[in-house]
Amino acid sequence: TKEAVLAARITAATLLFEAVQELMSSLSLRDATPEFKALVIASDGRLERRFGDHQAIAKMRRGRGYSQFFAPNPENEPYRKMLAEVRDRLWETSEALHSWLNHTHQMPAELARMPSASSLSGEEYLGPYTSKEELLEPLLAIHASLVACGDDVAASPVSDLIRQVACFGLAMTALDIRQESTRHSDAMHAIVEYLGLGPYSEWAEEQKVKFLEGELASRRPLIPQEIMAEVRRPYGGSQHKRVLSAEVHEVLATFAAIAELPLDSLGSYVISMAQSASDVLCVRLLQKEFGVQAPMLRVAPLFETLDDLQNAPAALRTLLESRPYREQHLVGGVQEVMIGYSDSGKDAGRLAAAWAQYEAQEKLLEVAAEFGVELVFFHGRGGTIGRGGGPVPVALRSQPAGSIRHGRMRVTVQGEIIERQFGEADSACRTLDTYISSMLEAELCRPAAVKAEWRAAMKKFQAVSCEAYRGVVFQDPRFIAYFRDVTPSAELGRANIGSRPAKRKAVDSVSSIRAIPWIFAWTQTRFNLPVWLGVGEALESAAKDPAGHAVLQDMYENFMFFRSLVDLLAMVFAKSDPSIAKLYDAGLAASDELKALSAELGANFLTTRAAVLSLTGQEDPNAEGGSSWLQQKCDARNVYITPLNIMQVRCLKQSRKAAAAGAPQQQLDDALLLTVKGIAAGLQNTG
Repeated sequence: TKEAVLAARITAATLLFEAVQELMSSLSLRDATPEFKALVIASDGRLERRFGDHQAIAKMRRGRGYSQFFAPNPENEPYRKMLAEVRDRLWETSEALHSWLNHTHQMPAELARMPSASSLSGEEYLGPYTSKEELLEPLLAIHASLVACGDDVAASPVSDLIRQVACFGLAMTALDIRQESTRHSDAMHAIVEYLGLGPYSEWAEEQKVKFLEGELASRRPLIPQEIMAEVRRPYGGSQHKRVLSAEVHEVLATFAAIAELPLDSLGSYVISMAQSASDVLCVRLLQKEFGVQAPMLRVAPLFETLDDLQNAPAALRTLLESRPYREQHLVGGVQEVMIGYSDSGKDAGRLAAAWAQYEAQEKLLEVAAEFGVELVFFHGRGGTIGRGGGPVPVALRSQPAGSIRHGRMRVTVQGEIIERQFGEADSACRTLDTYISSMLEAELCRPAAVKAEWRAAMKKFQAVSCEAYRGVVFQDPRFIAYFRDVTPSAELGRANIGSRPAKRKAVDSVSSIRAIPWIFAWTQTRFNLPVWLGVGEALESAAKDPAGHAVLQDMYENFMFFRSLVDLLAMVFAKSDPSIAKLYDAGLAASDELKALSAELGANFLTTRAAVLSLTGQEDPNAEGGSSWLQQKCDARNVYITPLNIMQVRCLKQSRKAAAAGAPQQQLDDALLLTVKGIAAGLQNTG
């Protein structure tokens, strides 16, 4: 965490230094307002008091390796004189950050200085910048003087730099911290048990909330000095008797690091697998105990599974009923809540998870409104449809009414989508344009009210699809072996292509598999099972009677949420190919039992695809002479992707055979990894 934050700040200081140096080259103007000239005189005085006469200043700047403008600029170059001090301070900012990163465990004293209210008219040279406001002050003064003197053209590059500083500051980017809720609970359990107060992890939720509220309001520290001292020592690097486990030490050491870092370099503290109000209160208390500067990091609970999404409104109500939290720890009257798309989809199937996400947002908004709290949703979407991905305008228009307010929303961009959306300046501009226009449309053009019959239908679809999905994925004893055999899941776990292990725990079950490799493995086989499994049964349940079919058609035509869900499913079917999936089944399924399951799933695929296409009125994507633009694009890609799928099946078969015989398999694994990357690049939305 510390290294990532400091590396980003060093990059920011370096880029700003270069921008200021470039600005010095172009701002040779002599006209300035009397007020600005007085500020320049003050700047000269500060530099002389700090570094000495003109010769000493020139020597200092040459020693720092500046490319030009060593000696103090003449009086008729006031803007360069002011920017010279800015450049000096940015150089010192970068050096102090390098020193902190490479040589010291604690923040250097010059960076720990409190930001100055106004550094331009003072007599003291302040050294490294500690806030973006300090850096903006001279830039705004330069801009105001240029505009007052009629030099609007010259003011334009200054305006650009001001916008960059206002946007990125000295931090470059705000880093979110993320940790699982059980890790915080384990840490609090260790602290409370050490103090002899009882087994925290066994307490009821009401008891936890009451205890955490009391500690948040208390002026005395909760964590004893023995534990604080152990946290600040490297784990295992001392002869002292250890009180904490490695896992608890890591969690508490993260809070200690957060307390030392500049707050503008940190964004939200995201609690994954959040379930209750105590998860949020626990993180706030740990921030308080380690001295994180006010207002501390905002805490965003991430509700991921189907049950957690359904229980999220009750958890938020309990949290907002806490007066200490609402009055002292709710930053700016805004509560951030993260909605999980990946794990909820793995837990219940895409259709059931999508409706749970929609309903959770509606009910969370109602709870927040009761307490006068503004809710900002953070959407944890991936690139593929199975992880909540899809076109941005469609995704935003299908959100519940009121879920996007005051232009505020957060969303994750992951995998190859980062490169596609932000890899070049033009694509980044288009992406930002798309987000801004889509958010405006979503906020200003309120969607149609959800009819009672639509809600009833979605409730039924959710139950039917979830039961069908879980009946295969979690309850069919053949499934985990089938998944292991016919997908490259195990091989993906060995490959160095992910930021985290493929499994949360070393257990051979779907529950232990992380959502990203779960989706990615099925995408490689072109079967995309997690996206459509359970949908066919849900649509069939409505199509059996004429009234249900009429409601279904009405929903598709008028309910934007449902329409976007169905259209995205149709897109998935266009990119899927059951004949390719059969290659994996035929070549890799180890038993007749698994091949029978493959046949059942293949029949389900065809039935579900027919039901979806019947609803959308689209043609069969695998029919000869398909004319849709999407099908034409898929056909063009398949010429290159299909041979890679055939090669992948062969590599998987031979690699597993070599592993069983104890023979070398590195070359086969290398070839397999190439096919994985090629298929992912061709399909374009696998992340």
